[in-house]
Amino acid sequence: MTTDTTRLKTAVAEVAAKVESAMHADLARRLAGSDPLLREVVEYSLFSGGKRIRPFLLVLSSRCCGRDDADLYTLAAALEYLHTATLMHDDVVDHAPLRRGLETAVQRYSLEDAILAGDWLHARSLYLVGKFTGTEGLDVFCSATEGMVNGEFVQKRLCGDCQASEDDYFAVITQKTGNLIASSCALGALYAGADSARGQALQGYGKGIGIAFQIVDDLLDYTGQQAKTGKETGNDFQEGKLTLPLIRALAAADPVAYEHITKLIKGDRTTLEARLAIYAAIEGLEGFQLAAESAKYYVAEALQQLALFSAVPAADQNQHVELLQALAGYILVRKK
Repeated sequence: MTTDTTRLKTAVAEVAAKVESAMHADLARRLAGSDPLLREVVEYSLFSGGKRIRPFLLVLSSRCCGRDDADLYTLAAALEYLHTATLMHDDVVDHAPLRRGLETAVQRYSLEDAILAGDWLHARSLYLVGKFTGTEGLDVFCSATEGMVNGEFVQKRLCGDCQASEDDYFAVITQKTGNLIASSCALGALYAGADSARGQALQGYGKGIGIAFQIVDDLLDYTGQQAKTGKETGNDFQEGKLTLPLIRALAAADPVAYEHITKLIKGDRTTLEARLAIYAAIEGLEGFQLAAESAKYYVAEALQQLALFSAVPAADQNQHVELLQALAGYILVRKK
């Protein structure tokens, strides 16, 4: 493990502990007197693991711009509330039994419980963003969440469509992941009172690593180990999602290979035979390698956005910029 990775993991753990403390305090206040089952489902979903990357990005972005106080971690909790709510609703849509190696809320409780608890978390996240960043922050936050929902609809429409293009793919992941992670950085800068140049730079950084993060996630869906990812591999293919490795393979295929891949996509995608065949086809056409190169490109784009902070060095802020740089690099090598 490199020194940068060790420092990064230590910093993530430090911020996560503060954010989780803020979440516990906030839930104790807001759920006092609420139905016990609501609190149980909310707490089970929030505290069943997770990397807390969105809160981490918000906190680091604020620190880069010179602000770090107790309310920062409650604001950061709002991003984890929204992220958890979206995962809960995703698991409802996907009928997923596992999340992070544990039962999903819909599996452990019920469809209704998962939807309602997710609704509560979404509502609370909006309140906290409005409280700490005002209408400007709500505009950033709500634009990202609206786009995320639209991205889901576009992805649903494109499922099983062999004509889905690379542009379609990037439009989906920008809306579903890139813009939401960008909003985490933008909110941190806004909370700290940063000027527009720094706010835009941090937002651009967030968008770049968000896109790269999703590309790597889509690679891990084919190449990851279930013990590490907490999810069964091959889910995207089974659901008919054409992610970048498969799109790149189709683009590189000759007519015979193209016909073979399209038959797999249009056929029974649930069998082990089909999953092994599509993996072999993508690997043979260098789809995994080509997708990984795109992830590297977006990480490089993200890092360029941080040049503004290096140009005006401040000893107490450089360490936070360095952690953002380390996080961008870690995205490319993560295994879960």
